[in-house]
Amino acid sequence: MHLSSRLLFAATSTIACIASAAALNITIEQNVPFAPAKLPAPYAASQCDEIVELFGRLGRTTVWNLVEKVHVEGDTFEPEGIVRIGDDRYFVSAGEYTTPTVKYGNNTIINGTDRTAGSGFAHIIVFDGKGKRIADATLTERGAIEYHNGGIDYDGEFIWATIAQYRPNATATLMRIDPRTLEPTVILHVADHEGGVVHDMRTNKFVMLNWGSRNATTWNSHHKPAPYPSFTTFPDKTRNPSYYVDYQDCKFLGHPKAFNYRGTMICSGVASLSPTVAIGGVALVDMDTMIPVAEVPITMTSDLGVPVTQNPMDVTIVDGRLRFYFMPDQHNSTLYVYEAEPNSPFEYGGGVH
Repeated sequence: MHLSSRLLFAATSTIACIASAAALNITIEQNVPFAPAKLPAPYAASQCDEIVELFGRLGRTTVWNLVEKVHVEGDTFEPEGIVRIGDDRYFVSAGEYTTPTVKYGNNTIINGTDRTAGSGFAHIIVFDGKGKRIADATLTERGAIEYHNGGIDYDGEFIWATIAQYRPNATATLMRIDPRTLEPTVILHVADHEGGVVHDMRTNKFVMLNWGSRNATTWNSHHKPAPYPSFTTFPDKTRNPSYYVDYQDCKFLGHPKAFNYRGTMICSGVASLSPTVAIGGVALVDMDTMIPVAEVPITMTSDLGVPVTQNPMDVTIVDGRLRFYFMPDQHNSTLYVYEAEPNSPFEYGGGVH
């Protein structure tokens, strides 16, 4: 192993009889632990009922206060998901695109998709609370066609990710990542683009969201996956009935009392209504039906003019206030931390009066 101001190493990992396609190459910027020695519980799932209660007070008149703005070091490529592990670590999933996809043109569809595969690298990048870069792990080989590391979830032990081709109706790989070592482990292969995953820790069910979050695919870890690279088949696929926004990053929230203890996730996303109009939003979503049980618009934009809900999102409660973490911009990214003002005007309802 070669030591310099940066520490580089490569490794592969396997689990049981599943062959791993993941290649781990880590650039270390700070000689500090990647994650706390004792991994904390995920913020969203450990504050489930409180988050649901505070979310129920949100509306179009909610005042959002920017409590912190942290510029993060280095190229973040296209950040897709974020999890906050402890008070001083942010793990960001990202896709680096070395060969761009190209539309076939004339509405041509080949093998179910509308563009070439392109190529690139899937990343997981670790920052401290001040935005200083700790490590950058590439999880795929050079030239891989699955390189889009989408929205991620953290369950108190592992980070869960889907690394997909960057085109609809393609393929993806469900992985778990050890936050202490950044080692990826392949779990199963999917015959669709999957842009994010949520782990229900109570039922051990995984919900994966495809291109535009139009469909949700469910897999239970009690069921044996097909040996990689064969595709695992799924008995459950649920159509997303909401077209308000396309979910970009989701977190398992829990089984809240307010929703009859049904599995629920919190998701953020955007929708492009025209070349010049984009809207953002955050929703609480029933994991079985994909029906949003509560949703609110988010109108804030980054300093570069991007809706803050464009990609990564995490959530917690601090001093009784609902706090969101957003990182919307590509390459040159800033972490925007917003809190909902508890004394916002009461939401009477919509319409023009």
